[in-house]
Amino acid sequence: MSFNKSKKSVVLHDLKAHPILKRLGQIADEKGVDVCAVGGFVRDYFLHKQVKDIDFVVIGNGIAFARAVAHSLQTRRVAVYKKFGTAMIEYRGYKLEFVGARKESYRENSRKPRVAPADLMTDLARRDFTINAMAVSLNRETYLQLIDPFGGLDDLKQKLIRTPLEPETTFHDDPLRIMRGVRFATQLQFNIHPHTFAAMAKMRDRLRIISQERITDELLKIISAEKPSIGFRLLDEAGILEIIFPELVALKGVEEREGYQHKDVFDHTLMVLDNVAKVSQSLPLRLVALVHDIAKPRTKQFKEGKGWTFHGHEEIGARMLPAIFKRLRLPNDWLKYAQKLTRLHLRPIALTEEECTDSAYRRLLFQAGEDLEDLLVFCRADITSGNPQRRQKHLANFDFVVKRLK
Repeated sequence: MSFNKSKKSVVLHDLKAHPILKRLGQIADEKGVDVCAVGGFVRDYFLHKQVKDIDFVVIGNGIAFARAVAHSLQTRRVAVYKKFGTAMIEYRGYKLEFVGARKESYRENSRKPRVAPADLMTDLARRDFTINAMAVSLNRETYLQLIDPFGGLDDLKQKLIRTPLEPETTFHDDPLRIMRGVRFATQLQFNIHPHTFAAMAKMRDRLRIISQERITDELLKIISAEKPSIGFRLLDEAGILEIIFPELVALKGVEEREGYQHKDVFDHTLMVLDNVAKVSQSLPLRLVALVHDIAKPRTKQFKEGKGWTFHGHEEIGARMLPAIFKRLRLPNDWLKYAQKLTRLHLRPIALTEEECTDSAYRRLLFQAGEDLEDLLVFCRADITSGNPQRRQKHLANFDFVVKRLK
C-alpha cells in the first residue's frame, strides 16, 4: 500500500458498518488496486451529514474497477462516461462514482483539460479546496484511515475555505472554483482564507471563459442556502457580482438631499432574500426577492418637500426581467412567475395604507390567482423597517389584509 497518510493517523471507525465501503474494499483487494472514498463524502462525514452520493478514486482504471464492482454487486446499472474517464453505479439508493487518479493541465483560455494518470497525492492536489481534498482508504491494510495531505480536517474545524495549492494555480485551472468557494462558504457558513479570497478577486475575470449554465448552477446553490446573503456579500466584495449580476450592484448606495434619504436597496434586497429563505425553499420565490426592486435605480427621483420616489419600479422591473433571465439561462416559467410577483409586490402593502373596497381585494385575488400565497409570503418578507415599532405596525396592518384576502 503506497498511500501517504495524514501526520496523525485518524481512522473513521464509525464507518466500519457502512454497507458499501467494506465490500468495495474487498473487491479492491481482490483486484489488486488501491481505492479511496474521496471529496464530499469524507467532508460530510466530519460534518455529521449522511450522503448517498460517494466518489471513489482508483489508482488505475476507474471504469474497469466500476465494472468489477457492478459484477460483484450483481447490478447492471453502470453508466460509463469514457470522455471523462468515469463510471457511475446506482445501488440500493446509493450513487457510486468511480474515476482513475489523474492530473490535469489547462491552456490559458480553455476549459478543456489535458488528462493523464497520476498518484493519489497528485489527484487530491488538483481538487478545489482542502475540505474536499481528503480521502479514506478502503484497502485492508489501511482500512478507513484518513488521507489528509493538505490539512482539510483542521480547516473543517476552523470553518475555513482554503485551496490545497497556491490559490491562483487552483483558480487558473478551473475558474468556476471561484464561485464554488463562495458557494461552500455560504452553505457551510465558513470563512474564506484571506489569500484564497484575494486570489478570487484578482482572477474574477477568468469567470468569463466559463459557460453561463455552470455559473448559474453555482448561483442557484448560493440562493438555495440557509442564509444566501452571505454569498452575495462575498460576491460583491470580490468584484464578482459586477460580472455575473451587475443589476444588483446598481442597487447599492444611499443618497441624501434636503434631509431626506432612502434605504440602501442592495441591503434591503438581501434582507428580503434572507427573510424569504427562512420560510420557503422555493428557488423561484427566492429569485423574486433578488429582483423585485431591480428597477429602483432607473426610477429614482427626488421631489421637493416629499423626498425620494421610485414610481413605477414594479412595472419597469418586470420589463427588465426577460433580458436578465435569458442571460442567466433561467427557465421561462420562472420568468413569468417572477414578472407576475414583481408587478404585484406593492399591491398587498398598498391595501394596508388606505380604506379599500371589496372590489380592490377581489381584483388582487383574481390577478394573483394560484400564486396568492407566494405573493403574501414575499410581501411579509419585504417589510424590513429598521424601526421596530414601525415594523410591528406594518406587520399588524399586513396581517389584517391577509385575513381579508383569505
